[in-house]
Amino acid sequence: MAQRIGRIAVTGVGPVVEHGDRPAKSVTGEEFEVTATVFREGHEAVNATVVLTDPTGQEHPVRMTRVNAGLDLWSATVSADRPGTWSYRVEGWTDPYGTWHHDAVIKVGAGVDVELMLEEGARVLERAGAERLAEAITALRDTKQMPEARLAAGLSAEVRAELEARPLRDHVTASREHPWLVERERALYGAWYEMFPRSEGAYFDEGSGRWVSGTLRTAAARLDAVAGMGFDVVYLTPIHPIGRVNRKGRNNSLDSEPSDPGSPYAIGSSDGGHDALHPDLGTFDDFGAFVARARELGLEVALDLALNCAPDHPWVAEHPEWFTTRADGSIAYAENPPKKYQDIYPLNFDNDPEGLYAEVLRVVRLWLGHGVTIFRVDNPHTKPLWVWERLIADVAVDRPDTVWLSEAFTRPPMMHTLAQVGFQQSYTYYAWRHGRDELQEYLTELSGPAAAYMRPNFWPTTHDILTPFMQRGGPATWKMRAALAATLSPSYGIYAGYELMERVARPGAEEQIDNEKYEYKDRRWAEHDAAGSTLAPYLSRVNEIRRAHPALHRLRNLRFHHADDDHILVFSKARQVYDRDDVIVVVANLEPEHTRESFVHLTMPDLGLGWDDSFIAHDLITGEHWNWSQHNFVRLGPDTEPVHIIRVRR
Repeated sequence: MAQRIGRIAVTGVGPVVEHGDRPAKSVTGEEFEVTATVFREGHEAVNATVVLTDPTGQEHPVRMTRVNAGLDLWSATVSADRPGTWSYRVEGWTDPYGTWHHDAVIKVGAGVDVELMLEEGARVLERAGAERLAEAITALRDTKQMPEARLAAGLSAEVRAELEARPLRDHVTASREHPWLVERERALYGAWYEMFPRSEGAYFDEGSGRWVSGTLRTAAARLDAVAGMGFDVVYLTPIHPIGRVNRKGRNNSLDSEPSDPGSPYAIGSSDGGHDALHPDLGTFDDFGAFVARARELGLEVALDLALNCAPDHPWVAEHPEWFTTRADGSIAYAENPPKKYQDIYPLNFDNDPEGLYAEVLRVVRLWLGHGVTIFRVDNPHTKPLWVWERLIADVAVDRPDTVWLSEAFTRPPMMHTLAQVGFQQSYTYYAWRHGRDELQEYLTELSGPAAAYMRPNFWPTTHDILTPFMQRGGPATWKMRAALAATLSPSYGIYAGYELMERVARPGAEEQIDNEKYEYKDRRWAEHDAAGSTLAPYLSRVNEIRRAHPALHRLRNLRFHHADDDHILVFSKARQVYDRDDVIVVVANLEPEHTRESFVHLTMPDLGLGWDDSFIAHDLITGEHWNWSQHNFVRLGPDTEPVHIIRVRR
């Protein structure tokens, strides 16, 4: 049997993803904790170091701290200063100076083996560096001095600092190297705004009795407002030609009118497929202008990658083997019982995996060449996992800055594995988590071990999802769910129309009536802005707070606190940036249509404060200030604000 334990036992290293077969993830500057169990036989002192190896091969040792002596648990907080492929290992080692320090204090104090212990101390320091420690070595051997004074020389702050900086390490035993992928900041942090480009600038022409589609040029005119609200990413639903065969009508009807635009997820027609633009939207020059304007405003462009094909997509005729043929010779359309998508043929990667994969990779590279930096992938759980693992890795060879968002509302093992094979971000169950206990349980999972590989992107609603909670809620509810999404998760997003609180559902479905997937929307933004009937100012303020406070750019720093009322959620996030503590406390009424009063009880050390300290609580939404301490009274509801976002000021 192969030997698995070295001279020093180093076990339980974390974070480790899939036993170290897949990399743990972070972004540049993101701190996280490396832990390990390190011990040896007997009573000699043991110490531990985590060694970080950067993309150039240079090693960066970081001393670990024993956080639980009884369990031999060691920990260190680490971060990376640049993106790339890193690794880390934990080294356990015997600490000769630590062993002597412990024994000498006891024995010299008891008058046992005094000269022997002082001589052994001198020899330990000689090993450590005779020149740097010459004064202490001489003092340890100076028999003219009292033993206590000689011992004090060997235990001085200067000696301890030297041994801390350049320790003696015997029997160094290393764990295996664990892979660590460091990505750019947008992989973790960002505010997303989703739009259907065809609706931006669309209008109903009374003369013809038909809708006129918006274009990429008219959609670009909306970018100023999106950037003005503080969003970082503009996400476009598919912009390709839409099939005419089995085209869906309004509200997912099987009967479409000639003027119905169809679902943009039914991709492909005689005008082209995934590598083409819908002719109503314009040309690639128009798309280039859209991307250029977005960049001028500080926005990145995310594009929907939906591997769906309309029955008249060019691939259907050219490569029927890329689809599933049923016993009657027909091609199977997409289903997600009870939902049916007669206008979509899903791809089948089993018949010609290499040919179909090569085409998908070509399409992705085409859009990267046109300025797309992020892909929101539609239903990735309906495709083989190897496709995404290979695609994301192949794209990263030339474009490691590409970010992939998984839209997989499915079983946890699939969602977690999609993250492990390469997706930087994932949609989550946030839309369906409303109670305090379920939110705390879910966020504890996401900000705990799962954070080593899975990053959430919280959406209160999407073009597919309008939960009963949001259907019933008024402005306070829509404020609360956006503020929670924006502060619980570093990445969050809203679907256009959220500002207007569009909340009428199609009967029997958890989605909007008159759904934008099947028709144009003319939201008349300017009219709503003028009337003040929009949440745009509130969203702007929330995004402004997010940008100003680095604590909200992270996930693993989430800490929950207690409130007497079960409908009040309290949490904090803290981060030190450039020697400045940034601490945010959020208090939310989870039933915001009703005013609720409660005492909240803060775990003060999580705020960097002592239990008896007080601080100025500055509400960043309203501008109000209060003197707070461990126990504080709050009142939240539709007549005040549903959420406090508080900056802790010492």
